[in-house]
Amino acid sequence: MLAYYCYRRIFYAAPKKKNGPIKLPSGEQYEVNRDKMLSLIDEMRAIPFETVYITSFDGLNLAGRYYHVKDGAPVHIQFHGYKGWAYRDFCGGNKLARERGCNTLVVDQRAHGMSEGNTISMGINERFDCLSWINYICERFGRDVKIVISGVSMGATTVLMAAGLGLPENVIGIIADCPYSSPKEIIMKVCSDMKLPARLMYPFVRLGAKLYGHFDLEAADAAEAVCHSKVPILLIHGEDDRFVPCSMSQKIFERFKEANPDGNMLLETFPGAGHGISFMEDEVRYGRIIDKAIALMEERSRHD
Repeated sequence: MLAYYCYRRIFYAAPKKKNGPIKLPSGEQYEVNRDKMLSLIDEMRAIPFETVYITSFDGLNLAGRYYHVKDGAPVHIQFHGYKGWAYRDFCGGNKLARERGCNTLVVDQRAHGMSEGNTISMGINERFDCLSWINYICERFGRDVKIVISGVSMGATTVLMAAGLGLPENVIGIIADCPYSSPKEIIMKVCSDMKLPARLMYPFVRLGAKLYGHFDLEAADAAEAVCHSKVPILLIHGEDDRFVPCSMSQKIFERFKEANPDGNMLLETFPGAGHGISFMEDEVRYGRIIDKAIALMEERSRHD
């Protein structure tokens, strides 16, 4: 009974809620950026897009919005966070990509928005969806098109764990904003935040995921997956992130450097920034960091 409760509480997405109105997170960290976020969301919603669909490895109909800027341009594939919305989580990141002349594909993750499914698997199954979206872009635009995969929160962990599956050669880089180091670690952290005994609760959470969601929380680990990446990675994290601690990005960075001392990974942190709002806190610096990372990705791709 407890395992089922854990599944429903953490991993289940009710159809009405996943298609409900966009909500901004509560709390003072978000309130000061509320008007800016709403303005960016309205701006993104006003831009013409093409709704596109793929079928996931397990038969779900997944949806995305493709924004075309110019023929032959790189494509940024963008993945939102846990129980999030593409418009909300990428209102800033999509703007940056468009302004830099890139085409974008903004995904509705499984069990979110227009995509089918009712189970959120914290990036475990979503990492395979990431590969499917990459293949969609390759098939549509050719395998020479340059692709950058990026994500926020759970979406960030999704793209990092996808790196462990082996990415096509035309994927030139990964941008991960406020990722958690593993599904297990974020579950343990949230249990502690709720004043629950994390070590006692976690086995029931994992069992609920297995029995009712049909996935294993420990099937993938972002800190381990990045060790197999052959492309540059940019990690971004707010230093005052109260949901996914900045230390999780630091752990990913340290694990990568241990495995790849000469590897290309950048870690940039934003003082005072909360979860997923580093862009809102300092848009100019955020843009400069993106430019630096993309330049590194482009340079590396030319020499591979």
